[in-house]
Amino acid sequence: MEPLAVGLIGAGPWARMAHVPMLARGPHTRLAGVWARRPESAAELGAPVFTKIEELFDHCEAVAFCVPPAVQAEYAVLAARAGKALLLEKPLADSLDNARRLADAVGEAGVASQMVLTLRYAPQTHAFLARCAEIEPFGGHAANISGALLGDHPFRTPWRVERGALLDVGPHVIDLLDAALGRVTGVRAHGRSLGWTGLLLEHEGGAVSEASLCMAAAGDPSPPTFAVYGRTGSAVLPHFDDDPLETVAGEFARTVRDGGGHPLDAAHGLRLQRIIAEAEAQLAP
Repeated sequence: MEPLAVGLIGAGPWARMAHVPMLARGPHTRLAGVWARRPESAAELGAPVFTKIEELFDHCEAVAFCVPPAVQAEYAVLAARAGKALLLEKPLADSLDNARRLADAVGEAGVASQMVLTLRYAPQTHAFLARCAEIEPFGGHAANISGALLGDHPFRTPWRVERGALLDVGPHVIDLLDAALGRVTGVRAHGRSLGWTGLLLEHEGGAVSEASLCMAAAGDPSPPTFAVYGRTGSAVLPHFDDDPLETVAGEFARTVRDGGGHPLDAAHGLRLQRIIAEAEAQLAP
């Protein structure tokens, strides 16, 4: 399969750490170029730099995004209308209205879309979810605790400081509990968006799960934890250091080439955004 030509929008820390290596190393994709609001940052990534976003669109078949949620919501609509497939970061957007606008643009243009919900692409996660399906699950819990909003952490970016863990790591946690226990049908939230956030999720079929989210905890970060309990057993997601990004790129290339869509598409991202928006509305400022 000819490598998919992917343009990248964004040149921040996560672009340098994840997106550029993922797209450039092949064999499923090639990095066709970069556009960023600061061209000097884009020039450091070792790929062709475009000063106009339309020029980037002219040189690629698909566009990957590594920008704040509000920026993704704006430029992904333009890319979809230009007929480009979209590799989207989480969350889909900065607000439910913008997420809905982006998902609608994807549907109207008929382009492929896929979310970079990294946990879902790891083989350990596949095994975990297969085990969950076997045990008649009725409950579970998850925690994602770090100090990413403290000090000079590279992910202490303005949008994360403003919105906190729910918007940043919340999509990962909600998505995986949703996959393990059934579609989330309701959420109750407590705590503060910039401190400790607790979620109680209700799932189709009657299962219930709890999640703790925090990005302002001092000390050594602990890996995210997920555990699910059922009538015939339990399942725990093991800690893993594998890099799932090659799988992300491979699945994206196949989604674009073969058609048929992807389960983690923009419509799925919109569903996660609805849950997050409902939870945010319940939190203290």
